[in-house]
Amino acid sequence: MLIVLSPAKSLDFATRPTTKLSTTPDHLARSSALIAVLRGYSPAQLAELMDLSDPLAALNVARYASWSTDPHEARQAIMAFNGDVYAGFDARSLKPKALGYAQQHVRILSGLYGVLRPFDLIHPHRLEMGSRLATPEAKDLYGFWGDSVTETINAAITANGAEVLVNLASEEYFKSVRPKLLAVPVISPVFEDWKNGKYKIISFFAKRARGMMARYAAEKGITDADKLKKFKVDGYAFSKRDSTDTRWVFRRQLEA
Repeated sequence: MLIVLSPAKSLDFATRPTTKLSTTPDHLARSSALIAVLRGYSPAQLAELMDLSDPLAALNVARYASWSTDPHEARQAIMAFNGDVYAGFDARSLKPKALGYAQQHVRILSGLYGVLRPFDLIHPHRLEMGSRLATPEAKDLYGFWGDSVTETINAAITANGAEVLVNLASEEYFKSVRPKLLAVPVISPVFEDWKNGKYKIISFFAKRARGMMARYAAEKGITDADKLKKFKVDGYAFSKRDSTDTRWVFRRQLEA
């Protein structure tokens, strides 16, 4: 199987990575084209485009100005992303064999890089897939990336002999993938928590759980997606009654 994740807004380039292994992103030329467009934005324009605070807008204008394809001071994506998903994945505590599994079986969807392998080197940036960044090619990033994200995922599916794609990405990022063009079916795990008398998706917990499931697969070396149904981490458990063939529901009821 192949797993897809979303990236994170938060980055950690200060903590030392636990591996020296690295690879080069597949679409650096396309990334460079996006950076060229972004360098034309002032902090105020970027703040409006991405709904950022003034300090964050200024930070990212500086990032775009210094961004390069040079691997110097770059960081492996799995070590650089630092949001809720990656707190759940906790790559720095994984053993080398599990990291190797991630490199083969996990892909990260990215507004700037298209598709990343975990060891692909990235530079500090912020560019969410849903940003309506107009380029000479398209009115937004979905149009800019077109079929290339799906083609890259299909290439990984073929290389791995995968029979299913496990979608642990957010809706915003998975919209860059065109399921009808995929070589395999898609399974989307859903994580729900009991709150106010009913089960519901709570964003913070769901993001973290996606990372925990990817970590679970890496630690167990899972290649058969059905084995993900045994995922029982942090109180979650598979609910067969509430699931379908393609939407797998995992629920937990925390003690009051």
